[in-house]
Amino acid sequence: MAGRSSRTLGAEVRFDAGEAVSHLRGRDAKLALLIDRVGTFRLKLDPVATPFAALSESILYQQITGRAAETIAGRFRDRLGNGRFPPPERVLEAPDAVLREVGISRPKVAALRDLAAKTLDGTVPSMRRLGAMNDEEVVERLTVVRGIGRWTAEMFLIFRLGRPDVLPIDDYGVRKGFQRTFRTRGIPEPKSVARRGERWRPFRTVASWYLWRSLE
Repeated sequence: MAGRSSRTLGAEVRFDAGEAVSHLRGRDAKLALLIDRVGTFRLKLDPVATPFAALSESILYQQITGRAAETIAGRFRDRLGNGRFPPPERVLEAPDAVLREVGISRPKVAALRDLAAKTLDGTVPSMRRLGAMNDEEVVERLTVVRGIGRWTAEMFLIFRLGRPDVLPIDDYGVRKGFQRTFRTRGIPEPKSVARRGERWRPFRTVASWYLWRSLE
């Protein structure tokens, strides 16, 4: 996750990054040393897309290399959406054979179809409605979709909605960055990251970004 976390394209976050960094410096001396080493907070939001397009991309990128995922996502867009992510109706209409031909595994085909159906029936809200929900409400609504777990929902909160207080404790990059920053003997358990992270509220997203950057 470290590579994605350092993106420089996209919109600015919607909270005061200076205030966030100052808060973290004051609450955690060891994190302050990491902040000094990394420098300016530069997290940028991914271009705003519909929840369906954003989550479709997340499903396609799961458990394969970035280059392979880009190739499959490109074929998916070209075959079903004329170069763009297709609407959910098109995904539901497409035969399994077509989806499999572009390189999508059977579990991911099932996940994409479930996402499309839940988008159309309103289970997955619009971006505007998601923006009005609190973090846990967003997680609850998105994780009812097959193939969308808490980690994916947290990445959506950080990189699409720009929420300031998300700490993905199950993320390997966050845990590995925590190990390097706080010099733990091994990669810490998620509960250890969560416990330390209590002092970072309400800007745990910013702390997560710095932990990712510590690996670069």
